[in-house]
Amino acid sequence: MLIKSARFAVSSPEVKNCPKPVFPEYAFIGRSNVGKSSLINMLVQQKGMAKTSSTPGKTQLINHFLVNENWYLVDLPGYGFSKTGKDKAAGFGKMISDYILQRENLMNLFVLIDSRLPMQKADESFFLWLGENQVPFSIVFTKADKSGRSTLNTNLANYRKKLLDYWEELPLVYITSVTTQTGRDELLNSIEEMNKNFKPY
Repeated sequence: MLIKSARFAVSSPEVKNCPKPVFPEYAFIGRSNVGKSSLINMLVQQKGMAKTSSTPGKTQLINHFLVNENWYLVDLPGYGFSKTGKDKAAGFGKMISDYILQRENLMNLFVLIDSRLPMQKADESFFLWLGENQVPFSIVFTKADKSGRSTLNTNLANYRKKLLDYWEELPLVYITSVTTQTGRDELLNSIEEMNKNFKPY
């Protein structure tokens, strides 16, 4: 897919404030500091579109970006640890769950995982919740250039083994690196294919 345009559309505190569901939508989510904003910027080739920060919990709203004037890329608040306080963190949980379960034009949820780390409890719990609610999702391993081939292969194998305890068929997996642009074409090509199955509401 060729990215011809990408622009910020709106930030929403609740799913009811999101844009009308006239375009297919792809949301990106992960624990804090997983490299979500950097990955989003890599996909659209705009360095500062999604705001990056070293502070966990920086994204606090549902952020919509309109790409090619015909699909939305959505930056969701991270799950798990946040320095913004327990009350805010609990709010993120409801905001995230309401969006994922109620957003009718959500085609796929891309769950970002730091490839340098073994599966974290927060990730495992989130995967199980998605499965229980039959939410279509894919796994995106980030920072592949920083993990080393041995660590990457070990963590990938452990993830597959763990997920096979719950599912007979694994979700699609993408290996990415912002530094080397690895995985960009694969992600965009997948979105392009899913766009073909979108039926306007």
